Amino acid sequence: MADPTVARRDDLVEVLHGTEVADPYRWMEDLGSDELARWVDAMADEARTALDALPGRALLTRSVAAVMDVPRGGAPWRRGYRWFQLRNTGLQDHDVLWAADDTPGDGTAPAAGWTVLLDPNTWDGAASLGPVAASPDGALLAYARSEAGSDWQTWHVRDAATATDLPDQVPWSKFAGAAWLPDGSGFLTTTYPAPDPDRTHEAATRGQRVVLHRMGGDTTVVHELPDEPEAVFDLEVSHDGGWLVLTVGRGTDPTSRLQVAELRDGSLGPVRWLVAEATARWHPVGVLGGELVAVTDHDAPRRRVVALPLDGSGGVREVLPEAPDLLEVARIAGAATPEDRGWLVTSHLRDAASVVAVHDLDGRHVHDVPLDGLVTVGDQHIGGELATSRRDGVVHILATSFVRPSVLLRHDADRGVSTPLDPTCAPTADDHDGEPDAMTVGRVFVTSDGVRVPVFLLHREDVRPSGTVPTVLWGYGGFDIAITPHFRPAWRAWVEQGGVVAVACLRGGSEYGRAWADDGRLRNKQHVFDDALAVAAWLCGEGTAHDGRDPDAAPVQQDPWTSPAHLGIEGRSNGGLLAAACLVQAPGRFGSVVPEVGVLDALRFHRFTIGWAWTSDYGDPDDAEDFRSALAWSPLHNLVEGEHYPPTLVTTADTDDRVVPSHSFKFAAALRHAQGGDDPVLLRVDRAAGHGAGKPTSQVIEERVDVLAWHARHLGLDLGT
Repeated sequence: MADPTVARRDDLVEVLHGTEVADPYRWMEDLGSDELARWVDAMADEARTALDALPGRALLTRSVAAVMDVPRGGAPWRRGYRWFQLRNTGLQDHDVLWAADDTPGDGTAPAAGWTVLLDPNTWDGAASLGPVAASPDGALLAYARSEAGSDWQTWHVRDAATATDLPDQVPWSKFAGAAWLPDGSGFLTTTYPAPDPDRTHEAATRGQRVVLHRMGGDTTVVHELPDEPEAVFDLEVSHDGGWLVLTVGRGTDPTSRLQVAELRDGSLGPVRWLVAEATARWHPVGVLGGELVAVTDHDAPRRRVVALPLDGSGGVREVLPEAPDLLEVARIAGAATPEDRGWLVTSHLRDAASVVAVHDLDGRHVHDVPLDGLVTVGDQHIGGELATSRRDGVVHILATSFVRPSVLLRHDADRGVSTPLDPTCAPTADDHDGEPDAMTVGRVFVTSDGVRVPVFLLHREDVRPSGTVPTVLWGYGGFDIAITPHFRPAWRAWVEQGGVVAVACLRGGSEYGRAWADDGRLRNKQHVFDDALAVAAWLCGEGTAHDGRDPDAAPVQQDPWTSPAHLGIEGRSNGGLLAAACLVQAPGRFGSVVPEVGVLDALRFHRFTIGWAWTSDYGDPDDAEDFRSALAWSPLHNLVEGEHYPPTLVTTADTDDRVVPSHSFKFAAALRHAQGGDDPVLLRVDRAAGHGAGKPTSQVIEERVDVLAWHARHLGLDLGT
């Protein structure tokens, strides 16, 4: 009987820009194929059997669950006289949205009186909560719900007083927030044309438009750019209800433009350009008087705060100049009217960790906000938050670190005083309660082709460099996304068992601004892989590193942490590409590789779902020069038959409609065919999990235990039986 895990290879060869390119697994792009379903089932069953047999699974499951089983809460925010906050008791599959009346009305989130407004744990297990937006008076809540981990979401509306849903719905939204009209009569969001029902999870997504949904009525298109089908809109309504502000981007390109329209009596005026040229990044902060305040890298690679006249008269007024550290987030606190006092609260990145400060509205520094150690504040991609209100100077700060999932602070910008809060918003005398101990977080700067790459090292206090410590290298390196301190229970569990985690801040991210990001994208993409391989070499005792960014500082002198047999690499999405590219380019450097939901076919990624948007980082394969650049590093196209590749666990999800699972299917099949050694190549397939957003906690634990057990088995971390 034929082995069902052996995939059919076709003799398909295309000539692209004068180059012959074989694609024997093109048939795996048909996600509705019965043949593909049988092969995926066989591969998934094989992986499940092998992973279940790995030693130490029970220990790891207990360890990861114990680390996650800590109450946590997001930064609370207020609309009208109602407060909102996301909370989790620890092991709940999904965060729960709570609400409370703002009885004191003094800007202080109440410590009591909270009730559950929306609990996604009562939904079908495959459904998850996306973005939420409360009406200006706090009476209504627009919330997005996704199914099976899909990026597609449907907007619903809930009455905040009764915690019941109204009949209003807006389907076919994706990558979108919502903004309410000042009188609460409706809200604005963005949608796409409904996809072909047979290709919901793979069809390319273009043609986003701004829609207005009137409560109890219709949803109508109020703005679009029909000549720019790849335009994407981010929208917000100013605090005074007078302006709609649209940030117009193109996919994940690091530049954007600005449009504005007046709002009068619930009606939208003409939309006009405020910034019409896409030559820099623009991120609105808020309206002050007749100006729009924004963060930009226009004439400031590490970003600054400026103000632009809303009447379109032109000119840019600098509010806060560019600093040596990257400006990541700015928020206005207070200044509800031009006569009110207000503050500009900022979070900068200093060598990939956050520092927070308060300025007046003329940009003068008032004071710093003390933070404990290496943390992240204000980057919701990682988990930190910075929440302010235009009614007062109270700032709620959620800081996350490698050591703790969150620390919630209430900061009084008037007095410069911070108060630690517990997850229920009650003041607590000790912000270190429950802090894990015996874990060290260090930072070194590894030299990669003359560039200093920050690397965070996580390990138990008693673990020292020995040349044999089981070590996992994790990275991302792309899309202008900074990798900063963030809490991952699996990392904590790995460290508790005696392993090391090395988190690398590679070029392509935004850690040091525009130049750093540009040096790792498009035809510089190879620099990202060079950085990761330089970090891998240093961990094994090769190359140099320093303990600061001073170019004259002496190199760090120490024994190697590990060796190739004990070094693993993993990453998700663009980080999955990183892991796979390093596997292909330096197979002898690693003892275990885990590319998760990765972009692994760099020549056809742009043909599915939102993949066209990633040409900002990977280049356009339809362009001859970009094609040649991508062909040189595309993991799928650089496997060598007969090469001995290390143990590799490829992961994906059957409903991933961001990085379609065909990437992982094709790569796993090709790697198994090319494997010239005896080490295993497995394909782990999640069901109804999508790209990962909204994945239930129980499913996350199972996934992370699989990955940890895989690394432990192949890198030599003893977990017992």
